[in-house]
Amino acid sequence: MKFNEKLIELRKAKGLSQEELGNELGVSRQTISKWELGQSYPDFQKLVLLSDFFNISLDKLIKDIDLDDVRENNQSDEKVSKMYEDFQTAKTALNYLLNFFAFIGVVGMLVIIALILM
Repeated sequence: MKFNEKLIELRKAKGLSQEELGNELGVSRQTISKWELGQSYPDFQKLVLLSDFFNISLDKLIKDIDLDDVRENNQSDEKVSKMYEDFQTAKTALNYLLNFFAFIGVVGMLVIIALILM
């Protein structure tokens, strides 16, 4: 049985919703959902908390985790973070550029007004 399937089974056996389990572990419902869908995996600290919470060994909890999936998901998360950083950098550069052109426009208008008033 895969980790995400075990997690669903353990959570349902305790009669917990994703939100309730998330509250117990200090994570969001969305995080629990991603774990259960196999879209991401908990870090080591959260695995230990899960193990303690469900009173099972780490070995039993994580047995059958596909390490290639973990690596792939981590790389995907890193790519999304990099894309977000690149977007933020581009947004900042665009703001500087727009402010520069606005400044040039205001200065240009003042020069034109000054020339008309002379």
